Amino acid sequence: MGSRKYPDRPLVGVGATIFDDHRVLLVQRGREPSRGKWSLPGGLVKLGESLGDAVRREVKEETGLDVAPVDVVACLDRVLRDDQQRIAYHYVLLDFLCRILSGDLRPGGDVWACRFVPVDALSGLDLTRGTQEVVRRAWRHASRSGPPLYDASL
Repeated sequence: MGSRKYPDRPLVGVGATIFDDHRVLLVQRGREPSRGKWSLPGGLVKLGESLGDAVRREVKEETGLDVAPVDVVACLDRVLRDDQQRIAYHYVLLDFLCRILSGDLRPGGDVWACRFVPVDALSGLDLTRGTQEVVRRAWRHASRSGPPLYDASL
């Protein structure tokens, strides 16, 4: 895989929105981009890995939890430029609503901390761009019924 910084093409990543009552799981990023900011757990998809497998692996590595992806709640891109306006990072991200299957919450991988935060307290945190809106969308999505957008069997 090429470099994350100054890539020659967009990199595909996944994120997980995981609720526990009126709280959402956040991780504090341990490396760039957005080092020190709070975000949803997630990371890059490996070559040959399905989106579902990628989100399960990333959540396990970063939080110690085993999850099941329920559905896609957001698809977005992140293009971050340096001071000379060169593309420093370019990600295409798919965020999933996930449910916890098992595990004990503990930070791991490239995160400094992980914790459940009340949904109504998000505005008081230093969040990565778009995190609060993805959580809102996932919250609305979790309360609706209908066929899922994501189907690993297709």
